[in-house]
Amino acid sequence: MYDVFITKASKYLPNEPVANDEMETYLGLINDAPSKARSLILRNNKITTRYYALDKEGNPTHSNAQLTAKAIEGLFDENFKKEDMKLLSVGTTSPDQIQPSHASMVHGELNIGKSIEINTATGLCNSGMNALNYGFLSVRAGVQESAVCAGSERMSAWMTADKFNHEAENLKLLEERPIIAFKREFLRWMLSDGAGAFLLQNKPRENQISLKIEFIDFYSYAHEIEACMYAGCDKQEDGSLKSWADYPSDDWLKQSIFAIKQDTKILDKYILVKGAESLRSSFDKHNLDPEKIDHVLAHISSGYFKEGLKEEFAKKGMDFPWEKWFYNLSDVGNIGAGSIFIALEELMNSGKLKKGEKVLLCVPESGRFAYSCSLLTVC
Repeated sequence: MYDVFITKASKYLPNEPVANDEMETYLGLINDAPSKARSLILRNNKITTRYYALDKEGNPTHSNAQLTAKAIEGLFDENFKKEDMKLLSVGTTSPDQIQPSHASMVHGELNIGKSIEINTATGLCNSGMNALNYGFLSVRAGVQESAVCAGSERMSAWMTADKFNHEAENLKLLEERPIIAFKREFLRWMLSDGAGAFLLQNKPRENQISLKIEFIDFYSYAHEIEACMYAGCDKQEDGSLKSWADYPSDDWLKQSIFAIKQDTKILDKYILVKGAESLRSSFDKHNLDPEKIDHVLAHISSGYFKEGLKEEFAKKGMDFPWEKWFYNLSDVGNIGAGSIFIALEELMNSGKLKKGEKVLLCVPESGRFAYSCSLLTVC
Protein backbone atom coordinates (compact mmCIF):
# COMPACT_ATOMS: atom_id res chain seq x y z
CA MET A 1 0.00 0.00 0.00
CA TYR A 2 1.24 3.47 -0.91
CA ASP A 3 0.69 6.84 0.73
CA VAL A 4 -1.31 9.22 -1.44
CA PHE A 5 -0.77 12.97 -1.66
CA ILE A 6 -2.62 15.86 -3.27
CA THR A 7 0.40 17.54 -4.80
CA LYS A 8 -1.36 20.25 -6.79
CA ALA A 9 -4.82 21.82 -6.98
CA SER A 10 -6.37 23.97 -9.67
CA LYS A 11 -9.73 25.56 -10.46
CA TYR A 12 -11.57 27.21 -13.33
CA LEU A 13 -14.40 29.70 -12.85
CA PRO A 14 -15.95 30.89 -16.13
CA ASN A 15 -16.32 34.51 -17.19
CA GLU A 16 -16.75 37.34 -14.69
CA PRO A 17 -18.41 37.04 -11.25
CA VAL A 18 -22.17 37.67 -11.38
CA ALA A 19 -23.68 39.83 -8.62
CA ASN A 20 -27.12 39.19 -7.13
CA ASP A 21 -28.82 41.99 -9.06
CA GLU A 22 -27.42 40.64 -12.35
CA MET A 23 -28.66 37.07 -12.06
CA GLU A 24 -31.88 37.48 -14.03
CA THR A 25 -29.94 39.22 -16.80
CA TYR A 26 -28.15 35.92 -17.40
CA LEU A 27 -30.86 33.42 -16.44
CA GLY A 28 -33.81 35.40 -17.80
CA LEU A 29 -37.24 36.29 -16.43
CA ILE A 30 -39.84 33.54 -16.13
CA ASN A 31 -42.79 34.75 -18.24
CA ASP A 32 -41.06 38.17 -18.40
CA ALA A 33 -41.76 38.79 -14.69
CA PRO A 34 -39.14 39.31 -11.94
CA SER A 35 -38.95 36.48 -9.43
CA LYS A 36 -40.92 36.88 -6.21
CA ALA A 37 -38.74 34.30 -4.41
CA ARG A 38 -35.27 35.50 -5.46
CA SER A 39 -34.66 38.15 -2.79
CA LEU A 40 -35.79 35.87 0.06
CA ILE A 41 -33.62 32.97 -1.09
CA LEU A 42 -30.57 35.18 -1.62
CA ARG A 43 -30.97 36.82 1.76
CA ASN A 44 -30.86 33.39 3.40
CA ASN A 45 -28.11 31.78 1.36
CA LYS A 46 -25.64 34.68 1.87
CA ILE A 47 -24.20 34.25 -1.64
CA THR A 48 -23.12 37.58 -3.13
CA THR A 49 -21.37 36.52 -6.36
CA ARG A 50 -21.22 33.39 -8.49
CA TYR A 51 -20.04 32.31 -11.95
CA TYR A 52 -22.06 31.27 -15.01
CA ALA A 53 -20.91 29.61 -18.21
CA LEU A 54 -23.36 31.94 -19.99
CA ASP A 55 -23.23 35.34 -21.62
CA LYS A 56 -25.75 38.07 -20.82
CA GLU A 57 -28.09 36.80 -23.53
CA GLY A 58 -28.19 33.40 -21.84
CA ASN A 59 -26.03 31.70 -24.49
CA PRO A 60 -23.59 29.03 -23.29
CA THR A 61 -19.90 29.95 -23.27
CA HIS A 62 -18.52 26.60 -22.05
CA SER A 63 -19.71 23.02 -21.71
CA ASN A 64 -19.22 21.15 -18.44
CA ALA A 65 -16.51 19.07 -20.11
CA GLN A 66 -14.70 22.26 -21.17
CA LEU A 67 -14.88 23.73 -17.66
CA THR A 68 -13.44 20.51 -16.25
CA ALA A 69 -10.68 20.32 -18.85
CA LYS A 70 -9.64 23.92 -18.14
CA ALA A 71 -9.39 23.18 -14.41
CA ILE A 72 -7.31 20.08 -15.12
CA GLU A 73 -4.98 21.96 -17.47
CA GLY A 74 -3.95 24.08 -14.47
CA LEU A 75 -2.35 20.96 -12.96
CA PHE A 76 0.19 20.56 -15.74
CA ASP A 77 3.70 21.90 -15.26
CA GLU A 78 7.31 20.84 -15.76
CA ASN A 79 6.89 18.15 -13.07
CA PHE A 80 3.66 16.67 -14.44
CA LYS A 81 2.93 17.11 -18.12
CA LYS A 82 -0.30 16.40 -19.95
CA GLU A 83 1.31 13.31 -21.47
CA ASP A 84 1.97 11.91 -17.96
CA MET A 85 -1.76 11.38 -17.30
CA LYS A 86 -2.79 7.77 -16.90
CA LEU A 87 -5.99 7.99 -14.84
CA LEU A 88 -8.78 10.56 -15.06
CA SER A 89 -11.59 10.38 -12.48
CA VAL A 90 -14.31 13.03 -12.55
CA GLY A 91 -17.61 13.68 -10.80
CA THR A 92 -20.54 15.95 -11.60
CA THR A 93 -24.27 16.43 -11.08
CA SER A 94 -24.72 18.10 -14.45
CA PRO A 95 -23.06 16.24 -17.34
CA ASP A 96 -23.58 17.71 -20.78
CA GLN A 97 -25.37 14.58 -21.96
CA ILE A 98 -26.72 11.30 -20.61
CA GLN A 99 -24.23 9.35 -22.74
CA PRO A 100 -21.25 9.20 -23.38
CA SER A 101 -19.82 9.53 -19.89
CA HIS A 102 -18.58 12.84 -18.57
CA ALA A 103 -15.05 11.44 -18.23
CA SER A 104 -15.05 10.44 -21.90
CA MET A 105 -15.99 13.96 -22.93
CA VAL A 106 -13.35 15.53 -20.65
CA HIS A 107 -10.72 13.15 -22.02
CA GLY A 108 -11.66 14.29 -25.52
CA GLU A 109 -11.39 17.97 -24.55
CA LEU A 110 -7.93 17.49 -23.05
CA ASN A 111 -6.53 16.25 -26.37
CA ILE A 112 -3.64 14.39 -24.75
CA GLY A 113 -3.16 12.11 -27.75
CA LYS A 114 -3.27 8.75 -26.00
CA SER A 115 -5.55 6.24 -24.29
CA ILE A 116 -5.97 6.53 -20.50
CA GLU A 117 -8.08 4.97 -17.77
CA ILE A 118 -11.24 6.99 -17.08
CA ASN A 119 -13.90 6.95 -14.39
CA THR A 120 -17.12 8.96 -14.03
CA ALA A 121 -18.90 9.38 -10.70
CA THR A 122 -22.49 10.57 -10.95
CA GLY A 123 -24.93 11.81 -8.35
CA LEU A 124 -24.95 15.13 -6.53
CA CYS A 125 -22.38 16.88 -4.31
CA ASN A 126 -20.67 13.63 -3.31
CA SER A 127 -19.91 12.70 -6.90
CA GLY A 128 -16.77 14.84 -6.66
CA MET A 129 -15.67 12.99 -3.53
CA ASN A 130 -16.53 9.66 -5.17
CA ALA A 131 -14.27 10.62 -8.07
CA LEU A 132 -11.51 11.58 -5.62
CA ASN A 133 -11.90 8.29 -3.79
CA TYR A 134 -11.48 6.28 -7.00
CA GLY A 135 -8.20 8.06 -7.69
CA PHE A 136 -7.10 7.74 -4.06
CA LEU A 137 -7.70 3.98 -3.96
CA SER A 138 -6.01 3.41 -7.33
CA VAL A 139 -2.83 5.18 -6.26
CA ARG A 140 -2.93 3.66 -2.76
CA ALA A 141 -3.18 0.14 -4.19
CA GLY A 142 -0.30 0.78 -6.60
CA VAL A 143 -2.44 0.37 -9.70
CA GLN A 144 -1.38 3.85 -10.81
CA GLU A 145 1.39 6.16 -9.64
CA SER A 146 -0.79 9.23 -10.13
CA ALA A 147 -4.39 10.24 -10.78
CA VAL A 148 -6.15 13.39 -11.91
CA CYS A 149 -9.46 13.92 -10.11
CA ALA A 150 -12.02 16.67 -10.65
CA GLY A 151 -15.44 17.88 -9.57
CA SER A 152 -17.48 20.24 -11.71
CA GLU A 153 -20.91 21.69 -12.45
CA ARG A 154 -22.61 23.64 -15.20
CA MET A 155 -26.02 24.20 -13.63
CA SER A 156 -26.78 27.59 -15.22
CA ALA A 157 -28.02 25.93 -18.40
CA TRP A 158 -30.62 24.09 -16.32
CA MET A 159 -31.82 27.35 -14.75
CA THR A 160 -32.58 29.59 -17.73
CA ALA A 161 -36.12 30.97 -17.90
CA ASP A 162 -37.08 29.04 -21.03
CA LYS A 163 -36.90 25.82 -18.99
CA PHE A 164 -39.72 27.12 -16.74
CA ASN A 165 -41.90 29.32 -18.96
CA HIS A 166 -44.06 26.55 -20.40
CA GLU A 167 -44.91 25.07 -17.02
CA ALA A 168 -45.83 28.44 -15.54
CA GLU A 169 -48.06 29.28 -18.50
CA ASN A 170 -49.99 26.02 -18.27
CA LEU A 171 -50.43 25.84 -14.51
CA LYS A 172 -50.43 29.56 -13.71
CA LEU A 173 -47.90 28.30 -11.24
CA LEU A 174 -46.67 31.51 -9.73
CA GLU A 175 -50.16 32.66 -8.71
CA GLU A 176 -52.06 29.46 -7.99
CA ARG A 177 -49.44 27.09 -6.57
CA PRO A 178 -46.78 29.17 -4.78
CA ILE A 179 -45.33 26.20 -2.85
CA ILE A 180 -44.68 24.31 -6.08
CA ALA A 181 -43.24 27.47 -7.63
CA PHE A 182 -40.87 27.90 -4.70
CA LYS A 183 -39.60 24.30 -5.02
CA ARG A 184 -38.95 24.81 -8.75
CA GLU A 185 -37.32 28.23 -8.28
CA PHE A 186 -35.35 27.58 -5.10
CA LEU A 187 -32.27 26.16 -6.77
CA ARG A 188 -32.20 28.81 -9.54
CA TRP A 189 -30.75 31.22 -6.98
CA MET A 190 -28.43 28.71 -5.27
CA LEU A 191 -26.30 27.03 -7.94
CA SER A 192 -23.19 28.08 -9.82
CA ASP A 193 -20.77 26.88 -12.50
CA GLY A 194 -17.12 25.93 -12.22
CA ALA A 195 -14.63 23.12 -11.80
CA GLY A 196 -11.80 22.13 -9.48
CA ALA A 197 -9.09 19.51 -9.94
CA PHE A 198 -6.46 17.68 -7.88
CA LEU A 199 -3.32 15.84 -8.88
CA LEU A 200 -2.77 12.76 -6.71
CA GLN A 201 0.68 11.16 -6.53
CA ASN A 202 2.36 8.53 -4.38
CA LYS A 203 5.08 10.95 -3.26
CA PRO A 204 4.88 14.53 -1.95
CA ARG A 205 6.51 17.32 -3.92
CA GLU A 206 9.74 18.75 -2.57
CA ASN A 207 9.65 22.36 -1.35
CA GLN A 208 5.92 22.65 -2.08
CA ILE A 209 2.75 22.11 -0.09
CA SER A 210 1.35 18.59 -0.44
CA LEU A 211 -1.58 17.09 1.43
CA LYS A 212 -1.46 13.45 2.50
CA ILE A 213 -4.88 11.78 2.31
CA GLU A 214 -5.33 9.84 5.54
CA PHE A 215 -8.79 8.46 4.72
CA ILE A 216 -12.04 9.12 2.85
CA ASP A 217 -15.27 7.83 4.43
CA PHE A 218 -18.79 7.66 3.00
CA TYR A 219 -22.23 7.28 4.58
CA SER A 220 -25.71 6.89 3.07
CA TYR A 221 -29.03 7.22 4.89
CA ALA A 222 -31.26 6.22 1.98
CA HIS A 223 -32.49 3.29 4.04
CA GLU A 224 -34.09 5.79 6.45
CA ILE A 225 -35.08 8.86 4.42
CA GLU A 226 -36.90 9.54 1.14
CA ALA A 227 -35.36 11.60 -1.65
CA CYS A 228 -34.91 15.32 -1.06
CA MET A 229 -33.16 16.63 -4.19
CA TYR A 230 -33.99 15.12 -7.55
CA ALA A 231 -34.16 15.65 -11.30
CA GLY A 232 -35.37 13.60 -14.27
CA CYS A 233 -38.31 12.45 -12.16
CA ASP A 234 -41.02 13.76 -9.86
CA LYS A 235 -41.89 12.91 -6.30
CA GLN A 236 -45.17 11.11 -5.61
CA GLU A 237 -47.42 11.50 -2.56
CA ASP A 238 -45.89 8.41 -0.94
CA GLY A 239 -42.38 9.87 -1.29
CA SER A 240 -41.33 7.60 -4.15
CA LEU A 241 -39.89 8.96 -7.38
CA LYS A 242 -41.51 8.46 -10.77
CA SER A 243 -38.92 8.34 -13.56
CA TRP A 244 -39.00 10.59 -16.62
CA ALA A 245 -39.19 7.39 -18.69
CA ASP A 246 -42.60 6.61 -17.15
CA TYR A 247 -44.15 9.97 -18.14
CA PRO A 248 -45.61 10.79 -21.56
CA SER A 249 -43.15 12.96 -23.44
CA ASP A 250 -45.66 15.86 -23.48
CA ASP A 251 -45.37 16.00 -19.67
CA TRP A 252 -41.60 16.36 -19.65
CA LEU A 253 -41.87 20.10 -20.28
CA LYS A 254 -45.28 20.78 -18.78
CA GLN A 255 -44.29 19.37 -15.40
CA SER A 256 -40.60 20.34 -15.54
CA ILE A 257 -39.65 16.69 -15.11
CA PHE A 258 -36.01 17.40 -15.90
CA ALA A 259 -35.76 20.45 -13.63
CA ILE A 260 -33.69 19.93 -10.49
CA LYS A 261 -35.91 20.25 -7.40
CA GLN A 262 -35.50 20.16 -3.65
CA ASP A 263 -37.91 19.32 -0.83
CA THR A 264 -36.85 22.05 1.62
CA LYS A 265 -38.87 20.65 4.54
CA ILE A 266 -36.96 17.37 4.46
CA LEU A 267 -33.72 19.27 3.86
CA ASP A 268 -34.07 21.31 7.07
CA LYS A 269 -35.05 18.26 9.10
CA TYR A 270 -32.13 15.99 8.23
CA ILE A 271 -29.22 17.66 6.46
CA LEU A 272 -27.37 18.93 9.55
CA VAL A 273 -28.31 16.17 11.98
CA LYS A 274 -27.17 13.38 9.69
CA GLY A 275 -24.05 15.32 8.78
CA ALA A 276 -23.00 15.49 12.42
CA GLU A 277 -23.94 11.83 12.95
CA SER A 278 -21.79 10.67 10.02
CA LEU A 279 -18.79 12.79 11.02
CA ARG A 280 -18.98 11.49 14.60
CA SER A 281 -18.85 7.96 13.18
CA SER A 282 -15.62 8.76 11.35
CA PHE A 283 -14.07 10.41 14.41
CA ASP A 284 -14.88 7.31 16.46
CA LYS A 285 -13.71 4.93 13.72
CA HIS A 286 -10.32 6.64 13.39
CA ASN A 287 -10.00 7.67 17.06
CA LEU A 288 -9.65 11.34 16.18
CA ASP A 289 -9.36 14.22 18.63
CA PRO A 290 -11.41 17.26 17.48
CA GLU A 291 -8.88 19.58 19.11
CA LYS A 292 -6.18 18.27 16.76
CA ILE A 293 -8.06 19.50 13.67
CA ASP A 294 -6.58 22.76 12.36
CA HIS A 295 -8.83 23.56 9.38
CA VAL A 296 -12.46 22.61 8.69
CA LEU A 297 -13.77 22.80 5.14
CA ALA A 298 -17.45 21.90 5.22
CA HIS A 299 -19.34 22.27 1.97
CA ILE A 300 -22.70 23.95 2.59
CA SER A 301 -25.27 24.80 -0.06
CA SER A 302 -26.33 27.97 1.73
CA GLY A 303 -25.09 30.35 4.42
CA TYR A 304 -28.40 29.58 6.11
CA PHE A 305 -26.82 26.35 7.41
CA LYS A 306 -23.52 27.79 8.66
CA GLU A 307 -24.41 28.40 12.32
CA GLY A 308 -26.56 25.29 12.58
CA LEU A 309 -23.83 22.99 11.28
CA LYS A 310 -21.36 24.26 13.87
CA GLU A 311 -23.97 23.69 16.59
CA GLU A 312 -24.78 20.15 15.45
CA PHE A 313 -21.09 19.23 15.33
CA ALA A 314 -20.67 20.64 18.85
CA LYS A 315 -23.57 18.52 20.13
CA LYS A 316 -21.62 15.46 18.98
CA GLY A 317 -18.47 16.56 20.83
CA MET A 318 -16.80 18.22 17.81
CA ASP A 319 -16.86 21.89 18.75
CA PHE A 320 -14.55 23.52 16.23
CA PRO A 321 -13.95 27.24 16.93
CA TRP A 322 -14.87 29.62 14.10
CA GLU A 323 -11.25 30.51 13.36
CA LYS A 324 -10.72 26.95 12.12
CA TRP A 325 -13.54 27.07 9.55
CA PHE A 326 -12.88 27.99 5.93
CA TYR A 327 -15.68 29.05 3.57
CA ASN A 328 -15.73 30.67 0.12
CA LEU A 329 -19.44 30.14 -0.59
CA SER A 330 -20.33 33.84 -0.60
CA ASP A 331 -17.77 34.57 -3.34
CA VAL A 332 -18.08 31.58 -5.70
CA GLY A 333 -21.54 30.22 -4.91
CA ASN A 334 -22.62 26.60 -4.57
CA ILE A 335 -20.76 24.59 -7.23
CA GLY A 336 -22.05 21.23 -6.03
CA ALA A 337 -19.56 18.45 -6.82
CA GLY A 338 -16.87 21.05 -7.48
CA SER A 339 -17.27 23.04 -4.27
CA ILE A 340 -14.91 21.09 -2.02
CA PHE A 341 -12.22 21.02 -4.75
CA ILE A 342 -12.45 24.78 -5.25
CA ALA A 343 -12.43 25.53 -1.51
CA LEU A 344 -9.40 23.32 -0.89
CA GLU A 345 -7.59 24.81 -3.90
CA GLU A 346 -8.04 28.27 -2.40
CA LEU A 347 -6.80 27.16 1.03
CA MET A 348 -3.93 25.11 -0.38
CA ASN A 349 -2.65 28.06 -2.43
CA SER A 350 -3.28 30.66 0.29
CA GLY A 351 0.04 30.29 2.08
CA LYS A 352 -1.80 29.64 5.37
CA LEU A 353 -1.08 25.91 5.69
CA LYS A 354 1.77 24.71 7.89
CA LYS A 355 3.54 21.37 7.99
CA GLY A 356 1.80 18.82 10.22
CA GLU A 357 -1.57 20.59 10.28
CA LYS A 358 -4.74 18.55 9.85
CA VAL A 359 -7.39 19.55 7.31
CA LEU A 360 -10.90 18.10 7.57
CA LEU A 361 -13.19 17.92 4.53
CA CYS A 362 -16.96 17.40 5.00
CA VAL A 363 -19.41 17.07 2.11
CA PRO A 364 -23.18 16.56 2.44
CA GLU A 365 -25.45 15.37 -0.35
CA SER A 366 -29.13 16.08 0.09
CA GLY A 367 -30.25 13.84 -2.79
CA ARG A 368 -31.19 11.06 -0.42
CA PHE A 369 -28.83 12.12 2.36
CA ALA A 370 -25.35 10.81 1.73
CA TYR A 371 -22.20 12.21 3.31
CA SER A 372 -18.46 12.01 2.94
CA CYS A 373 -15.49 13.22 4.95
CA SER A 374 -11.74 13.09 4.58
CA LEU A 375 -8.72 13.92 6.70
CA LEU A 376 -5.60 15.46 5.15
CA THR A 377 -2.19 16.12 6.67
CA VAL A 378 -0.07 19.02 5.43
CA CYS A 379 3.39 17.94 4.27
